[in-house]
Amino acid sequence: MQRKPLAAAVSAIVSVTWLAACVEAAPAVKSVEFVGMPAPATADEKTEVYTKAQLRVTYKNGKSRAFDLQYHPLMLTGDKVGDKVVGGLYDAKDAPITDANGQLASDAPDGNSLMVVNGLKPTARRSNALALVTHYEYKELPPAGQTGSFWSKLPAAMSLTKLNQDKRTGALTPATYDNISFASVGGLWIPCAASLSPWNTHLGSEEYEPDAKVRGGGAKAKDSDDGTDIKSFSKYFFGDENAANPYRYGLVPEVKVRGNGSYQLAQHYALGRIARELVDVMPDRRTVYMGDDGNATGLFMFVADKPKDLSSGTLYAAKWKQTSADNGGSADLEWIKLGSASDAEIKALVDGGIKFADIFDAAIQDPNDPSYKKVRTYMGTEWLRLKPNMEKAAAFLETRRYAAYLGATTEFTKMEGVTHDPKKGPGYTGKAFVVISRVEATMKADPTAPADDIQLPENMGGAIYELELRKGVSDKSGAPINSRYVAATMRSIPELLGGWKGRDSAGKEIKDAEGNRCEQDKVCGGDNLKFSPALRTLFIGEDTGRRNNNYVWAFNVDTRKLSRILSTPMGAEATGLQVAENARGFSYIMSNFQHPGEGVKDTYTGADKQVILDKLNQKWNNLSRAAVGYIGTAEGALPAFK
Repeated sequence: MQRKPLAAAVSAIVSVTWLAACVEAAPAVKSVEFVGMPAPATADEKTEVYTKAQLRVTYKNGKSRAFDLQYHPLMLTGDKVGDKVVGGLYDAKDAPITDANGQLASDAPDGNSLMVVNGLKPTARRSNALALVTHYEYKELPPAGQTGSFWSKLPAAMSLTKLNQDKRTGALTPATYDNISFASVGGLWIPCAASLSPWNTHLGSEEYEPDAKVRGGGAKAKDSDDGTDIKSFSKYFFGDENAANPYRYGLVPEVKVRGNGSYQLAQHYALGRIARELVDVMPDRRTVYMGDDGNATGLFMFVADKPKDLSSGTLYAAKWKQTSADNGGSADLEWIKLGSASDAEIKALVDGGIKFADIFDAAIQDPNDPSYKKVRTYMGTEWLRLKPNMEKAAAFLETRRYAAYLGATTEFTKMEGVTHDPKKGPGYTGKAFVVISRVEATMKADPTAPADDIQLPENMGGAIYELELRKGVSDKSGAPINSRYVAATMRSIPELLGGWKGRDSAGKEIKDAEGNRCEQDKVCGGDNLKFSPALRTLFIGEDTGRRNNNYVWAFNVDTRKLSRILSTPMGAEATGLQVAENARGFSYIMSNFQHPGEGVKDTYTGADKQVILDKLNQKWNNLSRAAVGYIGTAEGALPAFK
């Protein structure tokens, strides 16, 4: 079924500057809207990254102008910028990791931070210079001579690309590309989404932290969600499968780009270790919310001691106190303090050789000892007993386990992107948004679970929640939380509830003729989230295997209109979402995709299946090539929104 175009109109007046040469003085703007595009219908569309959407600007003088949107790939993984391989992987000596075909390269670009850096010089005439930091989450395809999925088996990568920005059109062209070295910190572990901090640094993530208990010889719980392979990672990075310390992964990398093109890297321990999708900083430049991916995970908040400094602060975990199960559910939130610490304190513990067995006694069967507490987390069902004076180590190195131990909710599933709307209202100081890609497993009612805070109907298309931020909130113990941006409630947005088709009477998922288990015209498997205050628009990038193509959507939070603005190749995840509202006079919707064609052979049931498979291989170099790029106009960039 083809989608009817929808418009996401901006009710608030915004200032728009269009710097194309043909426009000398743009009139005042009344409103802006995205006009959506149909779902892909042909084999070429289903295997391509493209947009047929529009940006429509209405001026106060009654006139309007429609900009046809276009996707601009900046770089393709495996290709070269200069002499550097895009997404190329490196070992602990900063030497390229190779196989018989040359340097290994990721097929999974993810988080982007496009930034204006004062002093950065362009390499082309009539250009400005911008910087782009990009994550490469993993390499799915195996090296030559190997078989199977290589997710988590190889070190990941992060790059710094200097871009030339055409002063007339805003079009971007890579000038130089460099690997950001993680040799000094033990390598980069599964970096997922990212955000640009209010102080103009790249805030990264390391997802699916390895289980330190199992790495130390402990028994793995039968229902553990951890499928990572730290031994393989360690072998490829260090040359020794026993060298990698699990407590050095699951952190927050922060990258500052200098005007001379160099960078400064910091690894933040003070925000704890979780399967972190990303971090998002509130307007106070201190309060941070974090998504925790996987099954049986938590919602976490960090309040820094000082603005613009994430090196020390206080960590909290949320308890979901359900108020409704309708339309994705809603709850009041209670915050449990886990502890306060600095990067230096926690890093000293890790450097000192602390092990899981120093922090907890643990069992995967009931020890019949009341001094143990039964918990269920991403690492499975366990009985834990905290060892004396290990509260701080537990809070920051075994964050999710300790949260469950103290009674916080660890029942969320596939918690992904986080973003926020700074607009204030009566009684609150703004809203944050968080996406759950799939409402399943531990988010369903389970009276046999150690805790059963969340009791929601299954929706494999997921849900997007808004969190109302308030000042003057105290934690569970009654102590004031030193933030004006504490989430007090969490409720699903009905218009963005996943469009999953559900199950038939036999319990099997309902599919259409092409194998889609989600509607084309509704969000399914939301993952990346970014909010544009100027446009009053929430942008959503999808990651689902329940629809053959993933999309990027624009949802206006005032008019409640939803518009599809990008389609990625079949099987590919939409990643790298970022909205740069005004980068030297232009705006950009950054959007990447990763692993084109993944799963298509097994899930697609259309009559043109072989044509689809052939085109995916032809276009994307046998599925090894994925794109880093942005949504702009045919000429170059979008207008700047101020």
